[in-house]
Amino acid sequence: MHLEGISGTGVDEYTRYTRRKVLFIILLCGITIILFILGMIIGGMTLTVGEVFSSLLHPRNDQAALIIWSVRLPRVLAALIAGAGFAAAGVVMQSVLRNPLSSPYTLGISHAAGFGAAFAITVLGAGTLSHMVSDAVTIRDPYIITICAFAGAMTATTVLLLVARYRSSRPEIIILLGVALAALFTAGTTFLQFFSSSDQIAAIVFWTFGDVGRATWSDLFLIAIVVIPAIGYFICCRWDYNAVDAGDDTAKSLGVNVERSRTVGMFLGSLITAVIVSFMGIIGFIGLLGPHMVRCIVGNDHRYLLPASCLMGSVLLLAADQVARLIIAPAVLPVGVLTAFLGAPLFIWLILGRTRS
Repeated sequence: MHLEGISGTGVDEYTRYTRRKVLFIILLCGITIILFILGMIIGGMTLTVGEVFSSLLHPRNDQAALIIWSVRLPRVLAALIAGAGFAAAGVVMQSVLRNPLSSPYTLGISHAAGFGAAFAITVLGAGTLSHMVSDAVTIRDPYIITICAFAGAMTATTVLLLVARYRSSRPEIIILLGVALAALFTAGTTFLQFFSSSDQIAAIVFWTFGDVGRATWSDLFLIAIVVIPAIGYFICCRWDYNAVDAGDDTAKSLGVNVERSRTVGMFLGSLITAVIVSFMGIIGFIGLLGPHMVRCIVGNDHRYLLPASCLMGSVLLLAADQVARLIIAPAVLPVGVLTAFLGAPLFIWLILGRTRS
């Protein structure tokens, strides 16, 4: 009877333990939906909730429907998908590298992808500067830009994986390597600008200001077919990432192919980063902010950490985009500027926390 009582108490504690995590994920879903609707309402022309739902359910040729379907719906969907993709990539990179400071931005992968895209714009002529304010950078060939961005991201990833293979390499070394890679690829982008025309320089500079508003429906399709299956794969491998967090030896004893998990995880994280960066520019720190904000509540269990981080990434990018549209209205501030303002203090706080420990 005493053992049964202990067992029942354990079950109750586990139920409370999981219930809090599930409720938090449900709360994030609700916040995401609210921000999604607000993103459809807020703008140069404020719409009502009724106009939004009417235009979505029964598309017409009026002004409200044109604004929603041509401008705001692609924008909020881009923020939703990109935020989830960056956060998922951050979670997986932090797991497979066993480094809480890892993310596509802090490891220099976003900068490498940015260099590849800048190379495609300037050298291969895949992008140009438009004289329309609403579309300052015109992408002529998104496939070439994506391929070049992916090549740059994979170059940085390969260097990181080679260093991570050495057991003596501490987490701090990986971060310092990421800083060096970011500086290297930023210098490469500056080098390209030096030999570019004024229009190409303007195109690169404007493009590097990360902005979800430049994504079109065709861009969204390409981003979605990469990001959504990659997130699905990460969720399917959630138990492997839990095992890797316990150490390589423990994971191998549980039957996990650690090298494959590390390589595939970094590969897909780089692919997500490259695709998003090639269409939206460099948007920093979402992959670092999202996972660390939800870890305080859901812990390190990837069954809950992955979906919660994806939702938090979407929430952060949706909220940042709406603030960017309002803070200097009617002008729109690039959302990458706001995410940097949010992410930099957190990054400093994490570094100081690791230094004290």
